[in-house]
Amino acid sequence: MSVRVEVWGEYACFSRVEFKVERVSYDVITPSAARGILEAIYWHPGMKWVIDRIYILSPIKMTNIRRNEVESKILASNVRAAMAGGKNPLYISTSKDIVQRASLILQDVHYVIEAHFNMTDKASENDNHGKFQDIMKRRLRKGQCFHQPYFGCREFPAKFKEWADEKIPAIEETRDIGYMLWDIDFSDTSNIQPLFFRARMEKGVLDLTDCEVIR
Repeated sequence: MSVRVEVWGEYACFSRVEFKVERVSYDVITPSAARGILEAIYWHPGMKWVIDRIYILSPIKMTNIRRNEVESKILASNVRAAMAGGKNPLYISTSKDIVQRASLILQDVHYVIEAHFNMTDKASENDNHGKFQDIMKRRLRKGQCFHQPYFGCREFPAKFKEWADEKIPAIEETRDIGYMLWDIDFSDTSNIQPLFFRARMEKGVLDLTDCEVIR
């Protein structure tokens, strides 16, 4: 059982992992970001979303923006010390830590995410594919979500609805995107690793059904 979800928004930033402070977005949405959008609409421990294809409906456009950010963060050691009765400061002074950083982001993005889900060992006896699909479709029709889906950064919200048409008018462009982030492997919390795959867009479609994933 599969679903098709139309998502669109004004801006998006799917940060390339090879860049550090200055953010540069991939050309299209990553599989993990697409999965995050679906999980924001409907998530259940008894199911796991699998992205099959991503259709790009709008031409790929990039733009530059500059944003005010802070260059430091509250240390976990300070939090633990404060919990133990210490007097370590638990705040960030934006007037002292503020810094401007440039970002190369996507503009006017529009996708259709085609995905299915697999049942997990956490599913109960009353859980089944039909039940989960009906809930997902009902949430799409009503515009319901657990939290607001977003395109890479929370300040770039994603609008969504069910794609009901049979035909999807993807752009007529083929592009070798190169190595793209597939997902993050959390199976070993002492050795968390990113997973990559060679992404290629064929006539506006990113097919993820037979990808070779590497570490």
